[in-house]
Amino acid sequence: MTARVPIGIVMNGVTGRMGYRQHLVRSLLAIREQGGVPLRGGGRLWPELVLVGRNEAKLRDVAARHGLTEWTTDLAAALARPDVSVYFDAQVTSEREKAIRLAIDAGRHIYTEKPTATTLSGAVELARAADAAGVRHGVVQDKLFLPGLRKLDRLVRGGFFGRILSVRGEFGYWVFEGDWQEAQRPSWNYRAADGGGIVVDMFPHWHYVLEQIFAPVRAVTAHVTTHIPQRWDEDGQPYDATADDAAYAIFELDGGVVAQINSSWAVRVNRDELVEFQVDGTEGSAVAGLRRCRVQHRASTPKPVWNPDLPSTDDFRSQWQEVPDNDVYDNGFKAQWEMFLRHVAEDAPYTWDLWSGARGVQLAELGLRSAREGRRVEIPELAP
Repeated sequence: MTARVPIGIVMNGVTGRMGYRQHLVRSLLAIREQGGVPLRGGGRLWPELVLVGRNEAKLRDVAARHGLTEWTTDLAAALARPDVSVYFDAQVTSEREKAIRLAIDAGRHIYTEKPTATTLSGAVELARAADAAGVRHGVVQDKLFLPGLRKLDRLVRGGFFGRILSVRGEFGYWVFEGDWQEAQRPSWNYRAADGGGIVVDMFPHWHYVLEQIFAPVRAVTAHVTTHIPQRWDEDGQPYDATADDAAYAIFELDGGVVAQINSSWAVRVNRDELVEFQVDGTEGSAVAGLRRCRVQHRASTPKPVWNPDLPSTDDFRSQWQEVPDNDVYDNGFKAQWEMFLRHVAEDAPYTWDLWSGARGVQLAELGLRSAREGRRVEIPELAP
């Protein structure tokens, strides 16, 4: 029997939607169900979980549901345990920075959801503190592991597009206000004081997608708004939505690539998936979503003619070719957890660190400045 190598993980924020579904159930519990994470030298890493949160009743319920016995509302006590080496944070954004700093001071390796802080200065200080403490640190960048974007990345690396000209992204869906139908997202997402807002939430995603698949982002021009000014919370009480719920942005990338991405929680979906990116290049184009990716090569591009006086006979969607999987795609959150745990245990590569997270916060902060000042904003280099 392969030996288990325990690795203690403090999980803070597992009573929330993302912390519970993606990180606890579909990642770490799934890793335990498969027998752990195999190591190069033999043995399998076995996550030993300590659940942390502010609501004792919810924590007790989550632990009991999954046969877990270690949970507490005392973060400092959890971090002080000698059998713990990793701290994970999926709390509301406004609580994240101080908790990560506490974990760094306790000498724990850091793995966290994004954004890593509510301000660029806070994000940079976390990265510097983690480097100074000598702890490993990583940030969740789940969109890179979506099957559709992995296929898109494969096309880019294979030179399918020739010279890439532009990227157009559409993300979002209608989030119900909460009065006559329950909202699909928590109310704190729409309160600026709690770290809410679609720019703070989504621009860090767009940063790593653009940077990792295409090229570094050099400038941003954004228009940000709150389309729905009043919503209803989990208790059915009305509240003022003080955070932005839609952002319309142009990102300028190295090499002259222009990316336009619309992000909205006040849009009704008329596309195949909740997020889609169209990439156009001199040799071909692609449309990628969560799972699918379709292409149209230069040689098979049709030649439409503008004539508004006659109905079009072209079925444009049928003129695209499906990109095959050519691989088995595991849950992206789980795959990234396995990579980070190997990074901690055996120094396996892991590039998405707190500095990468800080660059995402930087793009969000400068996007908000662009919207506030009504101008294009260049993005300075941000490095350790």
